Amino acid sequence: MHHVSIRTADIHRAIAFYTLLGFEMEEQFTAGTTLACWMTGLKGRIELLQIPEPQAPPDCFHDEHYTGYYHLSFDLTEIVESLPDWLQSLNQRFADASDSMANGINPLQVLLTPRQQMIGPHVYEVAFIADADGLPLEFLRMMKNEQ
Repeated sequence: MHHVSIRTADIHRAIAFYTLLGFEMEEQFTAGTTLACWMTGLKGRIELLQIPEPQAPPDCFHDEHYTGYYHLSFDLTEIVESLPDWLQSLNQRFADASDSMANGINPLQVLLTPRQQMIGPHVYEVAFIADADGLPLEFLRMMKNEQ
């Protein structure tokens, strides 16, 4: 996969959010009159597109009848030792940024605190947060026989 495209109401706020999440700017460009960029991080690439006159996104995390895009999922197995510790550190990074920056960064919105989930024969730590526009992002880490 080359990238995942995310429409945003405010590209500058979204860039600040994904930078705090660990992404780095790869390329900035325009698509017609739309501001856009590619960012890389967490073993993937995202494309951010600023949408003129945006409407609020559907609540695909809490609406059990919603169909369509649900969430992006990032595998942190090879990146972090503990998902709860990583999320706690991320939460602090966002709290510090929301206190000290005038870039529209809000405190991190955790949709699902880390918990263990059996998927096939493997046990994963799984957590969800909301991005700058409220879209759900999943983070998981396969546990290596840590039961």
